[in-house]
Amino acid sequence: MDTLDLYKENSENTAKLTLNLAILSVALLSLPLLSGAPIMADDIMLAHAPVPAINIDTGQIYNEIFETVSPQARIDKFNNSVKQRYPNAVIKDVDIGVKHIKITKYYDGKPVKINLVEIDRGLAKNYELKPALSSNLNNLQSRRTITTIAKNTNSIVALNGTFFKPQTGVPLGTLMIDKKMYTGPIYNRVALGIFDDGYDVARVEINAKLKANGNTLKIDNINQPRMLSSYVLAYTPEWGKTAPPSPKYGYQIAIKNNTIIESSSNPLVIPEGGYVIVAPLRALRPFLNAKKVKVDIATKPEWKNVKHIISGGPYLVKNSNVYVDLSAQKLNAIGGKNPRSAIGYTKDNTLIMVAVDGREHQSVGMTLWQLASFMQSIGCVNAINLDGGGSTVMYVNGQVVNNPAFKGGIAISNALVLARK
Repeated sequence: MDTLDLYKENSENTAKLTLNLAILSVALLSLPLLSGAPIMADDIMLAHAPVPAINIDTGQIYNEIFETVSPQARIDKFNNSVKQRYPNAVIKDVDIGVKHIKITKYYDGKPVKINLVEIDRGLAKNYELKPALSSNLNNLQSRRTITTIAKNTNSIVALNGTFFKPQTGVPLGTLMIDKKMYTGPIYNRVALGIFDDGYDVARVEINAKLKANGNTLKIDNINQPRMLSSYVLAYTPEWGKTAPPSPKYGYQIAIKNNTIIESSSNPLVIPEGGYVIVAPLRALRPFLNAKKVKVDIATKPEWKNVKHIISGGPYLVKNSNVYVDLSAQKLNAIGGKNPRSAIGYTKDNTLIMVAVDGREHQSVGMTLWQLASFMQSIGCVNAINLDGGGSTVMYVNGQVVNNPAFKGGIAISNALVLARK
């Protein structure tokens, strides 16, 4: 159905829109009168002056205004776009603005089963898209099944999230929930930023500092395993009760309410609402006698007003082009055909979550390049790979909808969920 047919079917709303546009036109023409400004001769002459050409897409403006006046028009547009994107798929309604799609594609004559969820957050107003930890106590060192995570967060959709350390469950990469940074980036890998009005994708760096007495110390990461003895790391209570051991020649300071409350070369208890900074002693020495210290934690890009961040890697689609920077993000180990998880978004801010089954006769999996081409083909302007393999699992409306090797999916660290507000 084209846009004109849609307008004809919704005649009542079209009449309302016409009335609103007429009122708007009168209001615009009346501005000089309403403002009380005198009408000058020059103003009258303007009516006879040649009007400069202005390139305005009136069709787009009309569509946007019509969708505002008629929510049904936006629903119809979303429904039609999903049908057009997946012409031979099984499509199910999860809720208004949320669709579950099942398709089978063939690569070199072999099948690949794919589950997708498309979300228009402008329609799904009763839900929030956000990352979620496996522990409802926000403990980083935890792992649970995706069904448990979804139920704990009252979610109707969930997809496994970023990489994590199997032994502990600590996420390995940037994770921000409700503007709180839980873990910092690994190798500055690519991440999805979730805003109230849309999304962005970029490779993320930590931008964190310890400040006192005119001194500034760069903090290399937050709640992540130590990679170099020279690194300065910050740990919050979500890491656990105590900070990890200091490196050789290392030292620790515990900070609460901008005050150093304890220092030692031994592991310190992490204060509630505070930090433990673990670093070489020489780096911390200028701060030890400070009366007040400040910890600033941010990211590059700055991403003002970002609400949530979830990382993955590598890129799949960048600015509408296939872009797989596997080596740059130190992810060569995840090549080959495997189960895959991915997220991306379209030019009209529809978010797409993808779970690809693999390592079985009925579904052989995808390479990252095949996944990237697929994400591009369904309209993603930006898309990233998430943790895959045995971690790939998707939950929709109370059940796991894909076919992971371990029934119900293995216990995972975190997920991207669509939770009831």
